[in-house]
Amino acid sequence: MTATLETTTQLSTHLKQGSFNWVVLAGLGVSFVISGDFAGWQFGLGSGGWGGLFCALLIVAVLYMGMCLALAELSAALPSAGGGHLFAQVAVGDFAGFMTAIAILLEYVLAPAAIATFISSYVESLHIPGVPAGWPIYLFCYIAVVVVHLAGAGEALKAMCVVTIIAVAALVLYTVVMAPHVHISAFTDGWSGASSHTAPGTPDRISLFDGGFAGIWAAIPFAMWFFLAIEGVPMAAEEAKDPARSVPKAIVVAMMILLVAAITMMVVGPGAAGTGVVAESGNPLVAALERVGANHAVVVAINYAALLGLVASFFSIIYGYSRLTFSLSRAGLLPAFLSTTNRRGAPTWALIVPACVGFALTLVADGDALMSVAVFGAVVSYALMMVAHIVLRVRRPELPRPYRTPGGVVTSGVALVLSLGAVVATFMNAPVLAGCALGVMALAAVGYAVWGRNTSPVDIAQERAARERARQERPERDLRARDLEAPDLQTPAHTPRTTTILQAEEVR
Repeated sequence: MTATLETTTQLSTHLKQGSFNWVVLAGLGVSFVISGDFAGWQFGLGSGGWGGLFCALLIVAVLYMGMCLALAELSAALPSAGGGHLFAQVAVGDFAGFMTAIAILLEYVLAPAAIATFISSYVESLHIPGVPAGWPIYLFCYIAVVVVHLAGAGEALKAMCVVTIIAVAALVLYTVVMAPHVHISAFTDGWSGASSHTAPGTPDRISLFDGGFAGIWAAIPFAMWFFLAIEGVPMAAEEAKDPARSVPKAIVVAMMILLVAAITMMVVGPGAAGTGVVAESGNPLVAALERVGANHAVVVAINYAALLGLVASFFSIIYGYSRLTFSLSRAGLLPAFLSTTNRRGAPTWALIVPACVGFALTLVADGDALMSVAVFGAVVSYALMMVAHIVLRVRRPELPRPYRTPGGVVTSGVALVLSLGAVVATFMNAPVLAGCALGVMALAAVGYAVWGRNTSPVDIAQERAARERARQERPERDLRARDLEAPDLQTPAHTPRTTTILQAEEVR
């Protein structure tokens, strides 16, 4: 096969290859989400009571498990830093791919901004002398994490693994301390300030299913915080060793770990300290420990570990958005400078520019608002990715699939229906914020219609050939080319070409 590639710059657009195995990938998946075990989910107790939030957790777990199984197949068949962007693009078309990417980018830029505000709250609760809360903490978090990522993916993820292990160890310690105090009555015990039906501060029982079915529905966005951003694992496919095998395994293993952790947090916290105590706290694990009279040293240790858990998610989600931004730029849908990489193979400007946007957002919105918009972007992207899985199964049955989703389109179909339901739930909980997020996506769609539709990724077969040659010739020679890993899919002859990166060189 002969293909013509074009280049106009000497800047590298390669990510560092083979940086980590499935164990590190699974750790990445856990670190994306681990902050959700320390904070965020407890607000759902006030929406639906303990029973309502637990039912919402089970529903969301089915959604995420189905989605992860479908993504495992898609990432094995189409490994790329673009993740859902590539899946939807190949299945439905360029516009669907672009909108999926915008939804994920919305989630991944806003989620770390929300987490930065939570980190500040934890720092403030530690009462460390001379350490201010608020914007200095936000700024420090962004600068520190971006600098570490610029050192390269391998180094960054090794640091993340250490932080994640400490955070998981803290959850285990918390469980050991709290488990002996669990009793059935605590699930409806507390202050009615956690309920929407009585005046705050009045001693009362909290209904197990506060608000009935509507309460379960309202609790879904908060239950999602236990798993939000797990879909970022496929974005590491280009830097993984044997992505067709390692990415599916990592997604499933990470999801199982997170499910066990979510159920444990739901049981031992409210079950020992009382639902009301946990629901009203911005620092639920520490509040629960203090309620049962835990040793002060343990309380302080958990407090610091919770801070590390938040940092782990902040760290990993920034990794995810940098790879997505890199992929969109390499495809010609964002400015070309965003797909340049440094000598360590890290996407320099794809790390820096979204970080600046996220930091700016922390100055104008609180954590709850940022979290709501992030959840909306997430569920929209989930629905689009599940459509991609179904369409590819129907239209491209011959596509090589090293891993196949158990249950096939039934599994992804269930995840699709639940994703659409979650979209409705976000509008029920925060209609104004969800409307703002929808407006951002609408503006992106208009921008694509005006500028983006005349820009399409280079032929995927060409890209793959360039990538394989670059692998064979590195380190003797670095092929400066946009490289999108995918099967040999042919681009129609009438599809416009993007020529901002590549220049006439034949790949045979």
